Amino acid sequence: MSTMTQKQCLVICLSLILAISTCNPQVIAVEPLSSRKLSSPILQESIVKHVNENPEAGWKADMNPRFSNFTVDKFKRLLGVKRTPKQELESIPVGHCGSCWAFGSVESLSDRFCIHFDRNVSLSANDVLACCGILCGSGCDGGFPLAAWKYFVHHGVVTKECDPYFDNTGCSHPGCEPLYPTPRCHRKCVNKNQVWRHSKHYGANAYRVRPDSIMAEVYQNGPVEVSFTVYEDFAHYKSGVYRYITGSVMGGHAVKLIGWGTTDAGEDYWLLANQWNRSWGDDGYFMFRRGTNECGIESNVVAGMPSARNLVIDVTSDDAGAHTSY
Repeated sequence: MSTMTQKQCLVICLSLILAISTCNPQVIAVEPLSSRKLSSPILQESIVKHVNENPEAGWKADMNPRFSNFTVDKFKRLLGVKRTPKQELESIPVGHCGSCWAFGSVESLSDRFCIHFDRNVSLSANDVLACCGILCGSGCDGGFPLAAWKYFVHHGVVTKECDPYFDNTGCSHPGCEPLYPTPRCHRKCVNKNQVWRHSKHYGANAYRVRPDSIMAEVYQNGPVEVSFTVYEDFAHYKSGVYRYITGSVMGGHAVKLIGWGTTDAGEDYWLLANQWNRSWGDDGYFMFRRGTNECGIESNVVAGMPSARNLVIDVTSDDAGAHTSY
């Protein structure tokens, strides 16, 4: 695959934002559900009807084929919510396991390497999921987004080519079914011609983003990772600007926020990329109500800058023709 120029990366990112024109985070207490509720289908015609017949909803619901065979219990396991340590409040989660906390971070950092270093790279969620350990949480049982970004700073993250996601059998995208155990950390590239430590890409820092700085952060530095509370109706999202309408709390979810905009009707929204395959939502993307901290989405935003550490970057002087590598 040919490498994009920095200018092309910037144009793509800025064009997306123009075209569409997760402070103290909220800690979610999930009420226990009855066994009958847990064994019931997550998709309900009654929820679709309730949303679609509500003139104030602002979004459309559907019986998404992505979750056609999911019970409430199975859906909840995709979210992998974890209680936040008192010393560092954070919320979390997806996957054939609860790995979206890892995907949201590596996908955002990958985009930032493209923007800031002209590197068309896909980083490995499997590295973070398997090798970060208890510092990041519990792997497939959920993790902490900010901890993943700190892992990038201290340990780096290899490429997807070096360490592909463990759960790819029969999947068009990670996240086919829950109940998979956390993969083991091997610290070896599947391609024996690659070296694990040479494949590492590092973060320069890890930080929270204030609600009033989210747009500036995305515009200047690229996508961020956000976490929010998921309710039953979110599983039914098809199009429009989501806001909570009906249903019980299911858990927490983490995704990549890539931009923002305002609809023709004047509704402000965030644009986000989900990890639930293209059969869910609007081809895998969704819009979320902006400016009201809907479901806590604006109070739990994290990011970090990419580092030149371990990169080989040629800088050519026009006068001397000298090359410098970092």
